[in-house]
Formats: sequence, structure tokens, C-alpha cells
Amino acid sequence: MSETLTIENLHVAAQHGHHDHVLVDGVSLTLRRGRILALVGASGCGKSMTCSGAQGVLPPGVRVTQGRVLHNDTTVAPERLRGRVVATILQNPRSAFNPIRTMADHARETLRAVGRFDGDWRSRTLEAFATVGLEDAESVLPLHAFEMSGGMLQRAMIALALLSDAPFLFADEPTTDLDLIVQARILDLLDELARRRNLGVLLITHDMGVVARLADEVAVMENGRIIERATTREIFDNPQRIATRELVEAHMSLYPEVA
Repeated sequence: MSETLTIENLHVAAQHGHHDHVLVDGVSLTLRRGRILALVGASGCGKSMTCSGAQGVLPPGVRVTQGRVLHNDTTVAPERLRGRVVATILQNPRSAFNPIRTMADHARETLRAVGRFDGDWRSRTLEAFATVGLEDAESVLPLHAFEMSGGMLQRAMIALALLSDAPFLFADEPTTDLDLIVQARILDLLDELARRRNLGVLLITHDMGVVARLADEVAVMENGRIIERATTREIFDNPQRIATRELVEAHMSLYPEVA
């Protein structure tokens, strides 16, 4: 039995006066180690809310009304999940780093949060930085976020995710804010790490190019629900639902040479 993480029947709602506005409507997903599952759909369909809801980090006024998360077959509370079972990479790395703290501070904080901080923290951090391709890892430790490029920051965020040693990774639009060349490098890095470290990855994206490049399986979301799920190959070759076809066709019109 391979290790799994299951989001089961997740409902997320925002309160509007006396009424709840449903944002995520009964979503169930299973991640397996060594596999990348892409959650795709148009902006505002509930992809990020699914990711945030599963981890219990929803914005004010938004709450989980139903559902649970299982690690293998055991229910896990969100606070036990974050950092220990699931590490997260966000789309705008600048907002994820405290501007007055150095990368060394962030590494120490990450390790403390998961109870892995010890005298060996520095060499483990340097190793993680080197793994994600941050050249001259020593010189990165004293840097603040504002002294680093977007691509460097995204690598640093991935390195911190690796430091937690979590078996699963949620990557929410991990390359949206980066230019195309850096984007390609970060995608290659995620792909390599998922395979080499046997991570189970939930990749949240609206970009079917990212899906084609990285994902093993795809779940398509529309209006808070999963409307189709299949292997990446099947989604591209034989999409069943209109929303899926539109996503695939929009991608193909951008890249006619692949069609």
C-alpha cells in the first residue's frame, strides 16, 4: 500500500449576511506518493479554497462546513497536517517571506515548527538550498527576500518545503509570477523532486501547459465541484466535459504546433 493523502467531501462556504455562499462543494481527492495530481479550472472555481480549506488556513469569514482529511486511513486535524504531512508552495513567494527576516531565520523557523531543529540545522539547510539549485548556498543564508529575484525566492520556498520532510506537497500556481525561462526551470525542479523524493503533489493551476508537463492525473473543477478526473493523456486526448474541452482548446490554440 503506498502512502496516501485524501481530502474527503470538503465543503467550504463564505458567510454573506444570514446565508452561506458555497465556494467548494463536496470535493474529494486522493494524492499518492510519487504522483502529481493537477487540480485545474478557471479562476475563482474554488481550487485555492480547496487547498486552504484542507489545511485550515482560510481567510476571515470563510470556513469549512463539512469534510475531513485522511493520511493513509487516519483523520488528521489541519494543524497536524501543515508542515508535517503537507508542505506548501504559494504563487507569490514575496508575500510568504517576512521582509525583516533572513533566509537562515526562515529555515530555523521551519525546522522548529516541525520539531526538527537541532545543531545540524545549518548543514541541512545548505543541502536543501543546493538541492533546489540555489548556487553558493552559503551566501543565500544571510539574504532577505527583497535582495532576491522571484526565481530565487521560489527556489528558497521549495527548499523550505523540503526541509520539513513532509511526504506531500501542495503547489498553488507555483510559477504564475515568474518569467517563462524561470518558470520552465522551476517546473523541471518540481518534477525532479517529486520523482526523486517520492512526494505526492497537488498542483493547483489554470495553465494546461504546466499540466501537460508535470501531471500524471488531472481533476477538473467548475463552480466548486470536480466535474471530471482522468489521466493527463486522457484529458488532452478525449476530454468529456465542456469546461475541460475549453481548457484544452485554449491551450492548443496557444501552442498549435503541439496539436
